[in-house]
Amino acid sequence: MTRSAEHEKQVLKEIQSGKYRNNFLIYNRKSTDDTANQKNSIKYQKSENARFAYREHLAIAPITLQSFATDGIISERHSGFKEDLRLTFGYNNTVRYRVERPKFHRLVQLLSKGYFKGVIFLCWDRASRNKGDDTILRKLMKAGIDIRFTLAHYDKTSAGELHMDIDGMFAEHHSRVTREKVTLTMRSNRARGICTHRAPVGYLNTGDMAHKPIDPVRAPIIKELFELAATGQWTLADLARRAIARGLTMPPMRRRRTDEEILAEEEDDIRLKIDPVPRIPTFNSIHKILTNPFYAGKVPGNDGVLLQSISHEALVTDEVFGRVQLQLRRKKISAHYAEVLEHPLRGMIRCVLCGRVYTPYEQKGMIYYGARCAPGCSNSTKSFTLAFIGEKIGTLIDALSFTDAELEYIETRASTGIAVLETKRLNDLDNAERLEKKLREDLAYLTANRLLLLRTGAYSAEAIVAEEARISLELEGLRAAEEASDGSMSETIKDVVKLSELLKTGATYYRSANGLEKDRIARIIFSELRLSEKTGI
Repeated sequence: MTRSAEHEKQVLKEIQSGKYRNNFLIYNRKSTDDTANQKNSIKYQKSENARFAYREHLAIAPITLQSFATDGIISERHSGFKEDLRLTFGYNNTVRYRVERPKFHRLVQLLSKGYFKGVIFLCWDRASRNKGDDTILRKLMKAGIDIRFTLAHYDKTSAGELHMDIDGMFAEHHSRVTREKVTLTMRSNRARGICTHRAPVGYLNTGDMAHKPIDPVRAPIIKELFELAATGQWTLADLARRAIARGLTMPPMRRRRTDEEILAEEEDDIRLKIDPVPRIPTFNSIHKILTNPFYAGKVPGNDGVLLQSISHEALVTDEVFGRVQLQLRRKKISAHYAEVLEHPLRGMIRCVLCGRVYTPYEQKGMIYYGARCAPGCSNSTKSFTLAFIGEKIGTLIDALSFTDAELEYIETRASTGIAVLETKRLNDLDNAERLEKKLREDLAYLTANRLLLLRTGAYSAEAIVAEEARISLELEGLRAAEEASDGSMSETIKDVVKLSELLKTGATYYRSANGLEKDRIARIIFSELRLSEKTGI
């Protein structure tokens, strides 16, 4: 175990032993909602909260835990307005939801266990800006946790609680107003044709949405790529090699931060600074460039329709951009085999658990079927031979036809069963005829009294048309049902028995057929087959 790990373990033991039950912690939060607010500065919050602790003679717990606190001071960069809306319902009428801020979550967990006397916040909106986290703080207060605010004091009276409610309401309202202003500004800018997103390679991002100047180094190379692609004589791979040879690099980008870097203190930003790195273009990079209408001077509007941009100049004309799209569509060749090998049962057998298809392949003169099941799929049958699956299908076809005992049973029960079913069918037809007669009368009434219904206001013209359409649709459905019921039940049973005989004959042919013939027979009988290690096919 390293020295730092030993230190962390020792600090946790001291906390759990109750050593800091009379001490406070300081919590500072830098909001991502309102970066212009001075209270967002971690440095400002630290100084003000430390002065308050000194003025009120509040002992700060001298604990340091990696990715949580330094000398009893917790600093977090996260929105206090966003919250997870998912709820989990447990036993004993419990309801749980996820707290988005990891350090705040750990803080309230420690406070709820009584390991610290309380916590100091600058003001209410540094503690929370959503109802869920408000509820947690209020429950801690009711449980006796001493929560202090540097810029506000709430009396232990109804007036003090009202003061707290108002501060919490205005903190949440401030975030809503900020979000609304940002949304309206973005919509207004998109409607005017202003670029509201980061400009792609070939343009410079100066921090001004209304001004995206051309990159004098990369833009000429991008323009040349469009001109070459429009000829139809260059593949994407060739264009990528051409761009690299010309010295094209993608705009410098920082890598994704690790969990440790996300939870780092503000003063550690310099130590953990991630330098942006330019990368060479790839096949996919060139495809994204050539299909981006931004280079033709277009930006997306609010409804998704492309608008002429007022933020940047086009690198290529609409004609050149259109020719490039045409050439890309012509070169869109399927990644599947150009000539599919004629193996039986291709694309017909799937895993019963994850639905992945078993693909045929040859090995040592034998045909196998293999599947790359989805992660977590418990089906251990990843491959099998053609002989194995052929035998399974044959057994399945045998099971579809009636045995002699089953046919004898059908014949003995047919007379009574058919009579009952036939009576029911005739009754259904009588009911359908009565309903059809009523519908035809309603339709005739509408046709004959159309003007009267319109003059009296009983029906509008649109309502009459809708009613006629409804009646016609119901009549069509009744006619279809009558056609489907024309055949008697005895004929239906005869057809079922005949199908059984055909399947029995098919099973005989299947046993003596070769691989491709078995494939044709199986596709006639089945649309899809699913394989399981427990149940077979």
